[in-house]
Amino acid sequence: MQTVTKSGLCLAFGVAAIAFAAAPAPRAQSQPSGEITLLDDKMMGDWDKLGDSNWRFEGGAVIADDKPSKPSYLVSRKSFKDFVLHVEFWSSDDANSGIFIRCSDPKKVGDHTCYEINIFDQRKDPTYGTGAITHFVEVNPMPKAGGKWNTYEITAKGRQITAVLNGQKTAELHNNLWAEGPIALQHGAGVIKFRKVAIKPL
Repeated sequence: MQTVTKSGLCLAFGVAAIAFAAAPAPRAQSQPSGEITLLDDKMMGDWDKLGDSNWRFEGGAVIADDKPSKPSYLVSRKSFKDFVLHVEFWSSDDANSGIFIRCSDPKKVGDHTCYEINIFDQRKDPTYGTGAITHFVEVNPMPKAGGKWNTYEITAKGRQITAVLNGQKTAELHNNLWAEGPIALQHGAGVIKFRKVAIKPL
């Protein structure tokens, strides 16, 4: 019968401990669903500021309410390709804002370098106002977002982009001009607040 010495046992336990330590740690997920929270009612999150709006965290939301010299943005530091984007926002009646996705240049955000899902109840051409994808998909009749909390669900998958505002689909686009890029939140005029922005990559 084979005899196991004390030194042999120590060696065996030592090898097992090394093997356990070398095993890869399980990957941490932001949420079980795979959704990544970019900002919520407890944190502003990690964004680059573009422009001179007075973005700040206040009263459980990220807010901008001064008059910038030109449209200003919070730009995500990561790029996204295919995803479902959940945005909860409050806008004043005169707010000019929007959700910009797949931006081609994080330093030059605008409706000619990104897809803009608009928030703009008083736009002179209301066909591209709130609920529309500016320059691509008109909305008629235009829904109103001013003076209340609203929810956008924006899905981008391949060539298809769909915008759903407060449970109603307002725009659907098939286009491959921009395939991937950061997300940006706009403040152009009035008051805009964001209390949740979360993205689930597809």
